Amino acid sequence: MARNVVHVVGTGTIGEPLIGLLAKHRAEFGIDEVTFYKHSPRATDRPMVKALQKLGAKLAVADDKRAEFEKIGLKPDYSWNDALKAAKVVLDCTPEDSGLENKANLYEHLNDGTRVFAAQGSEDGFGVKYALGINDRGVNFESNKFIHVVSCNTHNISVLIKALAFNGETNNLTEGRFIAIRRAGDVGDTKFIQAPQVDKHKEALGTHHATDVADLYQTTLGQNLNIFSSAMKLNTPYMHTIHFNIRVKEPTTKEEVKNRIKGWKFLGYTEKTSTNEVFSFAREHGPFGRILAQGVVCMPSLNVSADGKEIVGFCFTPQDGNVLATNVAVALRALHPQDWEKRMTALDPYYVKEY
Repeated sequence: MARNVVHVVGTGTIGEPLIGLLAKHRAEFGIDEVTFYKHSPRATDRPMVKALQKLGAKLAVADDKRAEFEKIGLKPDYSWNDALKAAKVVLDCTPEDSGLENKANLYEHLNDGTRVFAAQGSEDGFGVKYALGINDRGVNFESNKFIHVVSCNTHNISVLIKALAFNGETNNLTEGRFIAIRRAGDVGDTKFIQAPQVDKHKEALGTHHATDVADLYQTTLGQNLNIFSSAMKLNTPYMHTIHFNIRVKEPTTKEEVKNRIKGWKFLGYTEKTSTNEVFSFAREHGPFGRILAQGVVCMPSLNVSADGKEIVGFCFTPQDGNVLATNVAVALRALHPQDWEKRMTALDPYYVKEY
């Protein structure tokens, strides 16, 4: 019987916690083995690699770098070629555009119709766009073997629209305007910017966030959204923040909006107004310090217009945690199409509602 092997490429902000999450819950997920590829043999990464191996994940490296890894005290379990060939699911968590390059050079040649490949964030063109809880029914894993897991901010905007501007399958959105206020780097980065930096509006819908959200809804759900996004970076390592202005056809109330937020599984909420406080809570209570909710709405920021047709507020974006959950869903939908949702309940304890 073929083994259920999931291979993660990369050990960065998404890759490292994803490997840990898959390895820790592999029994509940029905995964026989989790393997991961590390490109560079750095002594500073040695504790991280050893910790992942201790969880049961198996290290794969390029043949010509095996000796370098062994020199710094790391013992590879597989060559990268062997790990790729053995995997039923490949989750590419490499930096921007590397996923597209790997698809052209590696994954296309491995695509025999039995494997599923996924890439992250800004890898437009890699495959069909997917976000857990948004377009599950619109993505067929039998026919789509290349999956584009959308970015963390795209997840956030998508879930705000689904929770606040849809009544079941009915689109109640008139228009949506979003500003992604992004952290400049991750907690473990050494990057720093001197001052706020504003992104250019390079696309018809502003930035890639609205473009990706619109594509997510249109191509898999057949919904055309009137949305626009802007983005900027702040010199902070904590959470991204989405400012949202959602206009709806049928009026609502502030109380109804709050109830929708509290009742939506993939949305968290908080009375805190500072991202460092929410981040700190997640560090203590989330899996590998992450928040799996697709967004954490700042409740004190909510405002609903007098006519009930404009909803304004801020929503904090988890530090790539929402992307982790969607990647797990990709793996389980590929391996266990009949009961993947039941297996996903292993993550339910991590879906904290109030932060």
